[in-house]
Amino acid sequence: MLCCRAGLAKLVGGRAGPCGKVGVRAAWQHTRAASGPTGNYDHLYRRSINDREAFWDEVGGGVEWSKPYTQVLDASTLHAPRWYVGGEMNTCHNAVDRHVAAGRGDQVAIIHDSPVTQSLNSLTYHQLQEAVSRLAGALARLGVGRGDSVLIYMPMMAEAVVAMLATVRLGAFHSLVFGGFAAPELATRMSHLTPSVVLTASCGVEPTRVVEYKPILDQAIHLSTHKPRHCVVLQRPSLPTAQLQPGRDLDWEEEVARAPRHDPVPVPSDHPCYVLYTSGTTGQPKGVVRPTGGHAAVLTWTMGAIYGMAPGDVWWAASDLGWIVGHSYICYAPLLSGTTTIVYEGKPVGTPDSGQFFRVAAQHGVSGMFTAPTALRSIMHQDPDVTQGRQYKMDRLKYLFVAGEPLDHETREWSEDVFGVPVLDNWWQTETGFAITAHCAGLGMPLHPPRGATGKPFMGFDIRVLREDGQDALPGELGRIVCRLPLPPGCMNTLYRTFDRFTEIYFSKYPGHYDTMDAGVVDAQGYIGVRARDDDVINVAGHRLSTLALEEAMLEHPLVVDAAVVGVPDSLKGEVPLGLYKVQEGSNVTEEQISKELTVLVRRQVGPVAAFRLTVMISGLPRTRSGKTARKTIADLAKDKSVIVPPTIENPGVYADILAALRRHGLALKAPDPVLPQVE
Repeated sequence: MLCCRAGLAKLVGGRAGPCGKVGVRAAWQHTRAASGPTGNYDHLYRRSINDREAFWDEVGGGVEWSKPYTQVLDASTLHAPRWYVGGEMNTCHNAVDRHVAAGRGDQVAIIHDSPVTQSLNSLTYHQLQEAVSRLAGALARLGVGRGDSVLIYMPMMAEAVVAMLATVRLGAFHSLVFGGFAAPELATRMSHLTPSVVLTASCGVEPTRVVEYKPILDQAIHLSTHKPRHCVVLQRPSLPTAQLQPGRDLDWEEEVARAPRHDPVPVPSDHPCYVLYTSGTTGQPKGVVRPTGGHAAVLTWTMGAIYGMAPGDVWWAASDLGWIVGHSYICYAPLLSGTTTIVYEGKPVGTPDSGQFFRVAAQHGVSGMFTAPTALRSIMHQDPDVTQGRQYKMDRLKYLFVAGEPLDHETREWSEDVFGVPVLDNWWQTETGFAITAHCAGLGMPLHPPRGATGKPFMGFDIRVLREDGQDALPGELGRIVCRLPLPPGCMNTLYRTFDRFTEIYFSKYPGHYDTMDAGVVDAQGYIGVRARDDDVINVAGHRLSTLALEEAMLEHPLVVDAAVVGVPDSLKGEVPLGLYKVQEGSNVTEEQISKELTVLVRRQVGPVAAFRLTVMISGLPRTRSGKTARKTIADLAKDKSVIVPPTIENPGVYADILAALRRHGLALKAPDPVLPQVE
């Protein structure tokens, strides 16, 4: 049972009063008294494309500016447009202070629900204002100011959100690294970001162990070419006091206790809010830069437009702060829009059971929830009858949103049944920061969309699906998804320290367009169905097949609980699909029998053109912590290539079983053992 406390006593010292004056207080104002455009989806989408500046001007009016912008859009550099030119604002002010000033300081802002530490804590907007202004004051005493960078290496706790907000309160920008990356990966990001200060915690708590962060951080600093001036360490009760290095390391609580409050520092609209290194980054770092003004304005509006949430609602994005969903929809969007956000420190299963998603939604009165299909599948596989979850009544839940990977039809139907609400897919990327396609619950779109649809294009995304020759694909024809420029506000405007790579990676292949590098289809009604990364599309004798279609067919088998398809070389057809699958525990059917049945099933549902005949039974599939299946590394193994397992893989141990299974079937005979990431 969780232990409920009144608040994070060690984080704040009581009810916050007005923030103390540090420097000149800004005169915050709306550009207009508005909360953003209103109307139905079709009308607003046309306006966002055809009447672009007027539309996004209304979106910009939904937040407060210290200095109003003088120009909505400067598209002189088409792939790096400047939005809300001349305007100045502060994201932390918009996420915290303006809600307190509006009389809503007693509303709960953050709920930290941690089944792994058996604790439950909360912060009101008043208390959050006190916490961020004090930590900002502590950082300012350490020399952090406008334009500086701060690296955050913390677990899923409310203090991590406070760290993000306190950094941007000063006009600095942060890069939050998943709390669990090994020292070499952390060092790579540290060397590239060159932070002046690192904010960290003594440990992270996993279901079966406590992970000490301080030794990882110490080793990362040793390996890094850049050495931060200071590391501020939050000592968690789950671990004895971490050792602090004199002169460099400081105790979080001591620094906050003696710090003055610090007011928000306005920054220009295109000033960085944060740098987020994309998942699986290897070699040269790829840090997506998020501009402040467009990010705050658009995310504020999306909470109502896409997710149907209103100020005061309880919202839960069951993700991690280290990923883009965590940045956008655990921290920024909910607080910018005045909702209550849940920071969940646990897993969908095993902490301690498969009923936790249902418990959290019921206990906190969640209205809208966001997760990855993998999380839902893990519950479905462990407890398909929902014996743990059915004891909870989720009376306030209205919508369940999913993203991060393709949503198969079986998982969607099961989830709609057990959660009792529409399950709505949306598709977006770290680079965009919010949905490219969505089912906009707040704009009157149908709540029971066509099978396989990830939604219609969201505002400002002028989408085309292209054949390999660059021509528009026909309805239902698989092709590369691109977006005409300019991209809407809030999308990345560069890569950190690597502008040349920014242009080359995203805009060189299709001039005048942003290359999503994803493959999908569009139907006659304008719904987009994202099928796979374009690299995952299998070309069988000239026929382009999506991995999702083949995987969905495999999952129709009653004993198959998980599946992935990759392409392997074939002398006749160029490439053929290889299906990997996991069966229900306790199944007595042989691999030979299930493989035969899968071949028949896939050929019946997808067609003989799939040339589907290679299948391998495995114990599990490698997935990133954000839920994506690591198809490329599987395919490389099957092609006898050496594989370095990315540090983002949640379960790297499955590679040994996959390699053994491939070799049983005459594949990967020359491939060396995969190089696993360093484990701390």
